[in-house]
Amino acid sequence: MGVSDFPDAFKDTREAKGVCPFNDQNDPVAMLLRFKDVRKSAHDYKSFISGAQPGRIVVPSEVNIRDTRQIPFEVDPPEHTEYRALVEDWFKRPLDAAYEAGLEAIVAKELDRVLAKGKIEAIAELSLPIQSRALTLLLNIPREEAETWISWGTHVFRSEDSDLDGDKAAILYDYIDAEIDKVIANPDDSLYGVLLQSEYQGRKMTKEEVKGVLILTFAGGRDTVINYLTNTMAYLAEHPEAIAQLRDNPELVNTAIEELVRYFSPLTHMGRVVAQEKEVSGHVAKEDTRVSLCWASANRDEAVFENPNEVVLDRKLNPHVAFGFGTHKCLGATHARQLMKVFLRVFTQKVAKLTVVNAVENIEDWGEHQRKVGFDSLEIELNPKI
Repeated sequence: MGVSDFPDAFKDTREAKGVCPFNDQNDPVAMLLRFKDVRKSAHDYKSFISGAQPGRIVVPSEVNIRDTRQIPFEVDPPEHTEYRALVEDWFKRPLDAAYEAGLEAIVAKELDRVLAKGKIEAIAELSLPIQSRALTLLLNIPREEAETWISWGTHVFRSEDSDLDGDKAAILYDYIDAEIDKVIANPDDSLYGVLLQSEYQGRKMTKEEVKGVLILTFAGGRDTVINYLTNTMAYLAEHPEAIAQLRDNPELVNTAIEELVRYFSPLTHMGRVVAQEKEVSGHVAKEDTRVSLCWASANRDEAVFENPNEVVLDRKLNPHVAFGFGTHKCLGATHARQLMKVFLRVFTQKVAKLTVVNAVENIEDWGEHQRKVGFDSLEIELNPKI
């Protein structure tokens, strides 16, 4: 098996049962595995709610490390609709030509830097810096602020010995509190400033509400984007023909990013709390229990995707759910897609070949299933295009 192969960890259970129960911090979860069940349940926000105790719909649950509600992620309609309307235009800014040019400048500068070194550890030396510096564009703040985020390391909530580290999470929460206070004292045109001036139901948004949006923005697009960028490099290393194919056919990039995000599914799943008892795929989901919508399993469902375990860069029909589905579809998807598109375009223009020197896989443990989601370390050697 190659370094860039990501096996379908859920295939047998998906086909036999469709549901996989597992324990999460004594608050069990029933993982929904089939594409149709995942999409239907994601759409049914009245039966499967997001507006539960803050942190509970995340898997692993974050109830023990935060009490701030992420907005609009942990709110249901009609409130969700109103909150999302406040930020919808802001999160569409990545479609602007100037924004795309900004991303291209970031990616090109970072690639030039590592190409001069030749051999790098791709996560710490390339994926994390690109992700962090691109986030300054999304927040509309000075580029140098990314140095602080890079210093935190790859994971926001995770330490070497724990998937949920309250002390590490507090670094992010305290940072956001301090940044909000700065903008309260000196208003600006950053996302902080825009939110502080926004009105929700006839009143200004509170500091806690603004913090909720910012926690979501920081945490939601960190590990996922880093995983995507790193996994893509592993794929290109083992499929050198794809570098030339993407370089010579720029129109292929848009379908390629959708296929790669389907195949890698950087976020395995997301939970919901059952508002009223419901049967799904033969499983009776009882009130106030949790289910999770397994995007990674749904994206490999043979009933929907032909040759689901192969990367087909020009896949024509690709209704993947890697960015979620329904009301709570990923708010940052436009930014992520633009970054993915720019990265593929610039990378294939500047890099002739890359080789994996060493790889340490990041394996998630979901009860009886162990899923490769990315890498804890990926050492690569880069050769520039002359």
